[in-house]
Amino acid sequence: MDPIESASAGLGAGGDVFFILMGAILVFAMHSGFAFLEVGTVRHKNQVNALVKILADFAVSTVSYFFIGYSVAYGVDFLVSAAELSGATEGSSYGPQGVDLVKFFFLLTFAAAIPAIISGGIAERARFWPQAVATAIIVGLVYPFYEGLVWNGNWGFQDWLEAAFGAPFHDFAGSIVVHAVGGWLAFAAVIMLGRRVGRYTADGKLIGFPPSSIPWLALGSWLLCIGWFGFNVVSAQSLEGISGLVAMNSVLAMAGGILAALVVGKNDPGFIHNGALAGLVAVCAGSDIMHPVGSLVVGAVAGALFVIMFDFCQRRLRIDDVLGVWPLHGLCGLWGGIAAGIFGMAELGGLGGVSFISQLIGSLAGVIYAAALGFVVYGGLKLVTGIRLTREEEHRGADLSIHSIGANPESEIPVR
Repeated sequence: MDPIESASAGLGAGGDVFFILMGAILVFAMHSGFAFLEVGTVRHKNQVNALVKILADFAVSTVSYFFIGYSVAYGVDFLVSAAELSGATEGSSYGPQGVDLVKFFFLLTFAAAIPAIISGGIAERARFWPQAVATAIIVGLVYPFYEGLVWNGNWGFQDWLEAAFGAPFHDFAGSIVVHAVGGWLAFAAVIMLGRRVGRYTADGKLIGFPPSSIPWLALGSWLLCIGWFGFNVVSAQSLEGISGLVAMNSVLAMAGGILAALVVGKNDPGFIHNGALAGLVAVCAGSDIMHPVGSLVVGAVAGALFVIMFDFCQRRLRIDDVLGVWPLHGLCGLWGGIAAGIFGMAELGGLGGVSFISQLIGSLAGVIYAAALGFVVYGGLKLVTGIRLTREEEHRGADLSIHSIGANPESEIPVR
């Protein structure tokens, strides 16, 4: 390779490193959004726990994904010299300038979103260390298996779908791989934990637990919305593959989710701010292939779906999912995976190359797998260690019971 070609190749690799790194940072910032969304939704006595859980789960996820999960999904490990990792040695199997390392960072932020999603469903009554163990198992084994199945072609699943139905399962940015899997794992966790003390009367009537802070809730939603453009656009994982269509589709789906939640949710601020997230969850799978009008419809359906199913979940099914992560991520994610097989079709203005049957099978496979493994993981932990705070600890609040400090320590000191 002559000097000009070498410089050009280096510039291309360096550009990809920077591009993916910026995406990883944006998605990492989304975790603060998960934290503040939960902080604003839970009662004041559980705010500290929400913040600590998200940060601690990210650290546990990092270690578990580094040593186990990434290898399960992609067959790559990092237990070699730093020179080889950076691509500096002759014949290194790792990309130049550490491109494979920032890909790990980027995909780690996706993997760590799974326990962050679950955290919102199990808030206010889950024990801390059993949840940390669940995080390690889920990010090390459960999530990477399905991730590798879809995004790395493991076990021939995608080849079978393509041969049988004309196209593999398409999930560009994780409506199913991340959101639906996280939401259905959370569904199992919420069922195994049971309802919060005082949430329902003896005859099953719902008792309202008001959120502690609408501004914190809104900040969480804004942070997630902003970071989501790293989540979706940078899923191309190279400058060459970047598409402005992904960005436009994300904006339109977000707007659709907000407007639908505004109308169906009767101007409720919690529904409106989560409606934006519902639209973004649903558009992930087909954001690279749908027409913007199709994305607007997909987002609007997701926003309405969240509002309707959140109320149905809480009032009719009496499932105490604190942040509504099963309707938001589990059901809107499922809708997004299927919708990519509808609005991604060329006949409806999409780019084509998708099969509705493949989308249906891949989506249902993801949610069934996640729900089943969720019951295995949380059922096993419940049997072995217990996963729930005692009645007294829950009444006192997770902040004082687990962390021995409240959200506003100075104001809680008696004035003498």
